[in-house]
Amino acid sequence: MRGIFDNSPVNFTVTKATAAEFPALNGQSVSYAVLQLPAGSVNPPHTHPRSAELFFLVFGALEVGFVDTKNVLYNQTLQVGDMFVFPKGLVHFQYNRDGTEPAVAISAFGSEDGGTVLVPATVFGAGIDEEVLSKAFKTDVDTIKKLKTGMAMPCR
Repeated sequence: MRGIFDNSPVNFTVTKATAAEFPALNGQSVSYAVLQLPAGSVNPPHTHPRSAELFFLVFGALEVGFVDTKNVLYNQTLQVGDMFVFPKGLVHFQYNRDGTEPAVAISAFGSEDGGTVLVPATVFGAGIDEEVLSKAFKTDVDTIKKLKTGMAMPCR
């Protein structure tokens, strides 16, 4: 992790400390990540299937939220020093609305690898038939194709 704050990233960046990056975490049921969100960037909707996430904002301001199993959105604007909990397995996001200032947060997980399932990449990048997606989203296939074309599939 040394050096991650030496330069400000131009895109959303996550630096993880899981058992894969830090083998001493094997069997310890803990991991964390540092999230760097430049001005105007977003950590897209995603889930962690193996852990809740305790999110601590250390710089900037962020809009954060999650959707519960009844499709109710719980969101809040965080300031430096605020914490937020994203329950295990629920879709959630972080968004830096500020047009000029970056934001930095630390996330703690109750698993050596909480896992990450990116909703856009899963829905549009996994090869689900475009006709199925067009029916599910109540739109036409051309719109689905446009969404897929504009979709960057980040690795996490």
